[in-house]
Amino acid sequence: MEDKTNNRAKILACAVHLFYQKGYDAVGVQEIATAAGVTKPTLYYYFKSKRGLLDALLKERCEPLCRRLEEVAVSDGGELKDTLYTLACAYIETAHADRELYFLVLSLNYFARENEAFKAVAPYMKRMFRAATDLFLNSGDKIGNMNGRQEQFAIGFQGIINHYILVMDARGMPMEQIADEHAVRELVRQFMYGIYS
Repeated sequence: MEDKTNNRAKILACAVHLFYQKGYDAVGVQEIATAAGVTKPTLYYYFKSKRGLLDALLKERCEPLCRRLEEVAVSDGGELKDTLYTLACAYIETAHADRELYFLVLSLNYFARENEAFKAVAPYMKRMFRAATDLFLNSGDKIGNMNGRQEQFAIGFQGIINHYILVMDARGMPMEQIADEHAVRELVRQFMYGIYS
């Protein structure tokens, strides 16, 4: 008898790897099944479709990041710079723990708007952005009058952190160095300087 839990986990692991390596649209269900060592009907038994597989993958592996960001956004972490540092660390730790998924999620966000992969990832990206926006909304008393620029600050902060991870990873820097406390705090400091200038 097949180990159902193991088959499901193998399918998910192979799917994220192939989607990351080749792009969602370039990978077929048969290729994922073959890589996982299962039959195509077995894959369909668990996920019904390629989109169903992507939905399950995002729910299981992207949901924890969304929840963590939402928790940081509503926590009263004291100084804004410390809360932003905690938020940045959440992104970096996710990239470290689940590198292929992290980069896959970012790439899916840039798909055509009618593409099923974009539609699958969009709710998670909206939650991440909402968490960052909420952080700035909740920090109004620490920053002063933001004149309705909370969303601009959220866009800027997410952009800085995601681009930092992308560039440093592309340079071959190990994730331990990317997560260096001094480097991350310096990014936060530069961002805060931009807010107050």
